[in-house]
Amino acid sequence: MVQIRLATEEDQDVIADFQLKMALETEDLRLDEKTVREGVLGVFRDPSKGKYFVATEDKQVIASTLLTNELSDWRNQWFLWIQSVYVLREKRGKGVFRKMYETIKEMVEEDASIAGLKLYVDSENESAIATYKAIGMDGEHYKLFEWYK
Repeated sequence: MVQIRLATEEDQDVIADFQLKMALETEDLRLDEKTVREGVLGVFRDPSKGKYFVATEDKQVIASTLLTNELSDWRNQWFLWIQSVYVLREKRGKGVFRKMYETIKEMVEEDASIAGLKLYVDSENESAIATYKAIGMDGEHYKLFEWYK
């Protein structure tokens, strides 16, 4: 049975490994392993940066996601950004992310300081887009613009 929980520092290696795999799978990008590991550890060491959630099955971590905060001055509330979603390949299509999302959504619904959830997805990642639509998320309202140094 899949369980969702707040990640602990003990999960840092598997989360970092997931991030390395995700970048390679989704963008054919080989990230610097040391940098990723330091980034993941940085979240655990400084909770203001975000928090990870993991899905486990038989005590094995099978998925992870990072939540970060964005203040909406229009609402005087927070939005949580769902980032760095990764589900083990053999567990995909089995409702693992849906369960993670539902757990996080319940948490948001109970917290008056949080206005909602957001995420971004590569416009060519059709399977992820289909997943997000299937759980009731809407990608029609905003376009994401970015600039990288």
